[in-house]
Amino acid sequence: MTREAILEWKGREYDHNPKSADWYWALGIIAVAGTIAAILFGSYLIAMLIVIATVSIALHAAKQPPLHRFRLVEQGIVIGDELHPFARMTSFSVLEDIEGTLPPMISIKTDSWLSPHLVIPLEGVDVDMVYAYFLHHVDEEAHHHTFVDLVAAWLRF
Repeated sequence: MTREAILEWKGREYDHNPKSADWYWALGIIAVAGTIAAILFGSYLIAMLIVIATVSIALHAAKQPPLHRFRLVEQGIVIGDELHPFARMTSFSVLEDIEGTLPPMISIKTDSWLSPHLVIPLEGVDVDMVYAYFLHHVDEEAHHHTFVDLVAAWLRF
């Protein structure tokens, strides 16, 4: 079944903020302190979890986000090769930066437990056309930043 694209664009999932050596040192110091405290209290599982989480955070901080291909099709939106149908979307909202330094994004909430919240950059595409097409298929609702979004922004992810 071929899906004819109404609109097509490319974008990154998030902006990459290179971390300084000081950032990695701070992460390491916090991890070592937490690991030592967990070992002193006899929580070896927590100590192991701290080490694994630290390695995961450091690897994620160092990698450049991949360039994704987005296609708006009649059934929904395709990210890479994965279709997210309009039928599984509960609401959407177009997010625009007041200062104009960041590209507009579309926030989509779905009933999928694997990807319940999609945030897609709309750089290089007609935002009004995307908005009108989504408005025709999905309910619009105000979306707010979650606690995880705020922590990620604070950590410069």
